[in-house]
Amino acid sequence: MTNTLDHLHRLYAQTDDPWNFDNSPYEQAKFIATRRALTRHGYTSALELGCGNGALASHLAPLCANYTGIDAVERAVLAARKKVPEVHFILACYPCRWPNEEYDLVILSEILYFLTPNDIERLARDVAKYAPRAEVICTTYLGDTEQALQGNQALTLFRQATQPHLNFVKVVDTGVYRIDRGVWREAS
Repeated sequence: MTNTLDHLHRLYAQTDDPWNFDNSPYEQAKFIATRRALTRHGYTSALELGCGNGALASHLAPLCANYTGIDAVERAVLAARKKVPEVHFILACYPCRWPNEEYDLVILSEILYFLTPNDIERLARDVAKYAPRAEVICTTYLGDTEQALQGNQALTLFRQATQPHLNFVKVVDTGVYRIDRGVWREAS
């Protein structure tokens, strides 16, 4: 994760919006598609790992009574707090201690490929433990991630690790990114 953190810190060194979230039609369309992938009009408590500068939170937080975003880059967290001041943002690098709350929405937008296979397995266990019954939204970039894992590889690992608990459905596939929604399997 050290190389990944160094990479993220370099990206945020010059700007708090290194992916042009605020002005890119592509990014804005992806945020809208992510919001449309949700099945409910409201959530009690949401968790977004890798929240960046809060751009996606600004689209999703209005649907949630409580929204928590976690990011590993201080500049991103500070920008997120300015962009969406009503949201709770935490500076932390996953794997980290899961916030003390039970979530009914978990957002994993373009973060899985920044993790190791072991971290992805831990994340699957954390979701099962701390977010039982949560809707899980995975937005995955399909191009070259410049990371050890590519998007589809990381998503496949997460889906396999959560298979005993979650059933995933592909909601959107643009060829550049995909959005999958995980819902809990009914106990037999």
